[in-house]
Amino acid sequence: MKNISKKLIVTIALLVLPVLASAKPYEGKKVLFIDSYHQGYAWSDGITAGVENALKETGAELKIVRLDTKRNTDEAFKAEAGRKAKAEIDAFKPDVVVAADDNAAQYVIVPFYKGGSLPFVFCGLNWDASIYGLPTSNVTGMLEVTPIPQLIDQLKPYAKGERIGFLGPDVETARKEAQNYKKVFGMQLTEYYAADYEDWKKGFKELQQSVDILIIDSDGGLYNNHKDDMTAFAKANTTIPTGSTYDFMAHCALFTYAKVAEEQGFWATKAALNILGGTAPADIPVAQNEQGKLIINMQIAEAVGLNLPFEIIQSADQVIE
Repeated sequence: MKNISKKLIVTIALLVLPVLASAKPYEGKKVLFIDSYHQGYAWSDGITAGVENALKETGAELKIVRLDTKRNTDEAFKAEAGRKAKAEIDAFKPDVVVAADDNAAQYVIVPFYKGGSLPFVFCGLNWDASIYGLPTSNVTGMLEVTPIPQLIDQLKPYAKGERIGFLGPDVETARKEAQNYKKVFGMQLTEYYAADYEDWKKGFKELQQSVDILIIDSDGGLYNNHKDDMTAFAKANTTIPTGSTYDFMAHCALFTYAKVAEEQGFWATKAALNILGGTAPADIPVAQNEQGKLIINMQIAEAVGLNLPFEIIQSADQVIE
């Protein structure tokens, strides 16, 4: 009887051990995440949330490095931030690196790791990776493509004409965004790049005198501490249909057809886990974001005097009352 009991215990142990082992399949593995920007910037926070959600219950250790190149745009600062990130990578010795947004590619991947042995998965890379010579044998990722045609389709029925304005912060990312609207979609734009929040308000009012639709780009994290005032300002000064593709800008736009930051971080980290599982980066095709959510700001609609159809409101993912 004792021998039977021992055999039973051993048998149960052999059955249970693989289950316990698979509960955290990447125990002992290291993932380093490079955020091009800073904590508190909504886009970065969304990507970070996607990374963290994808790693839940995997057992993998996560380290986050932030370049802070949204608030610090000097070329020397960005280059130094890239060198510091490399030092963090060399010290941490990750098994795979997830890198968010263009500056991580430009100042970390390209100068130090492109074509090397350490695998990288980028995300949030705007429109085209080939300008950085990516992908390569050790680098794959997800591009960030703006759903601007979908946004324009929402705005056109309420516009008096087809002239389109673009308002964004005076940073490289915003300029690249506008360039790709023109290049990819053949759009003609009247552009205004704001140096600061007061300049943003000036551009907001000026553009509405010369265009029929206004696209409001990201605030770049440069003046989001003015959110309450910006909301009141937009409500008081909107005279034409306005739109954005960032959910954190929905407070000052009539329609928002938003990219989902979490999608970028989640996809990239799942790809990183596949690499840890034995898949080569070169065998993972570069992807594009697919998710989007429609947000309608009824406060702006009321201010402009629009009576939106019920079916449009009903179709929204979020309605700001």
